[in-house]
Amino acid sequence: MTAAKGYRHGSTVPQPPTMCAMPSFDVVSEVDRQEVRNAVDQTQREVSTRFDFKNTDSSVEQNELVLTLRSVSEDRLKAVRQVLEERLVKRGVSLKGVDYGDVEVASGDTVRQVATIQVGIGSDKSREINKLIKAKAPKGVSSQTQGESIRVSAKKRDHLQEVIGVLKAEDLGIPLQFENFRD
Repeated sequence: MTAAKGYRHGSTVPQPPTMCAMPSFDVVSEVDRQEVRNAVDQTQREVSTRFDFKNTDSSVEQNELVLTLRSVSEDRLKAVRQVLEERLVKRGVSLKGVDYGDVEVASGDTVRQVATIQVGIGSDKSREINKLIKAKAPKGVSSQTQGESIRVSAKKRDHLQEVIGVLKAEDLGIPLQFENFRD
């Protein structure tokens, strides 16, 4: 910028104030991958040392956000699943985002179960959340889907806090976090 009349060389000319952006926040559904890795490692360690898992070939394997639980019988598989769930909760990972597949018979008289950890808000869930916000939120609150998150904006910060309360009270089947709170 060039120096304007009455300003020293190198200083900037003050700009007129822009319109204030409305307060907003993002609704997301994410999981800390490192905490999932830690929970799987702790589960594997406990399964390898516990007496009731001796000679059962029980294990938990992780490939990104897909976990494979293996054991010799269905009741041992349920026990591995319980240990995994305890570790996930202890590490702060919500069980709402864990989707378990059917128990399958694997080779060598073993059973396995695949668990997938859901990340992001799908289009169906985002439509459901948008409808919920339109129905129960105060007047003047708007929401729009942005990829796998939802941006909620309102004229007043109090209205945004009401929306957070509404979303926390409703059981949507996925874990929700609220980020990027802006005034």
